[in-house]
Amino acid sequence: MPPPSALSLKGVRKAFGPVQAVDGLDLEVPEGTCVGLLGPNGAGKSTTMRLLTAQSIADEGTIDVLGFSLPGESKQARAVMGLVPQLDNLDTTLTVRDNLRVFVRLYRVPRAEREDAIRRALEIATLTERADTKVDALSGGMRRRLLIARALVHRPRLVLLDEPTVGLDPQVRQELWALIDRLRSEGVSILMSTHYIEEAERLADTVTVMAEGRAVATGRPKDLILEHAGRTVLEVYGPPEHLRTVETAAQDAGHDHRRTGTSVAILRAEGLGGSLAGHAGHERAANLEDVFVALTGEEVA
Repeated sequence: MPPPSALSLKGVRKAFGPVQAVDGLDLEVPEGTCVGLLGPNGAGKSTTMRLLTAQSIADEGTIDVLGFSLPGESKQARAVMGLVPQLDNLDTTLTVRDNLRVFVRLYRVPRAEREDAIRRALEIATLTERADTKVDALSGGMRRRLLIARALVHRPRLVLLDEPTVGLDPQVRQELWALIDRLRSEGVSILMSTHYIEEAERLADTVTVMAEGRAVATGRPKDLILEHAGRTVLEVYGPPEHLRTVETAAQDAGHDHRRTGTSVAILRAEGLGGSLAGHAGHERAANLEDVFVALTGEEVA
């Protein structure tokens, strides 16, 4: 029997004037799992996050968060979930500890438990030694960790991560991945929107790929890869005229393929046989980026 859902969206639509930002979205996050919301810019990921926090109100459909119906019970839902926004909105005039003190009050953590809650959040985010440092003196990675600590200070059952590692270098991104892994191991439910393919493949139990406001595929990363890209991909490099010849040959043979600036990637290379004889290339394992491009037509930023 599948676990109950920490959040559920069914048939959700949201338009801004003539723009349909979310168009009949169905999305489930089972309790205790991490679901990656993957899509190009403009796919509707950030609008979905805003709907889940009742910053925007859906035109149609139903939204349930931890048993509360939105927008009518949004205050109750917000009290038991945490949000890590895409944009840094920390108070730079305060210290790390004082930023957390503001939020234990906002989340109505009982007075006797507040200092312990702050101490735990600092430990989780590895910021104990920086507790009395002003925010404007922190590095970008430390500020992102503080945003996560702030979202965790009231022990939420669900955490929404909106592009949690955007703009960070790879080393800092790895540190935040370890933090997100810890949350999942503690049973926290996580919805993480991202356009970093490796992030979704590394962290998410399941991935929902969005395009033009809709979910175009949902499943475990390895299952999506096998279904939409196969086991291996043939990557052919060469000058433009050669790549055009390879594309034509792949199309004539009915093979799914995608073009980058310097290569043609032919999906399901394990089934090519001799249909592309003479077009030598490098065979590699298929990955989630191949799925992303096949489903959305977008190159990864």
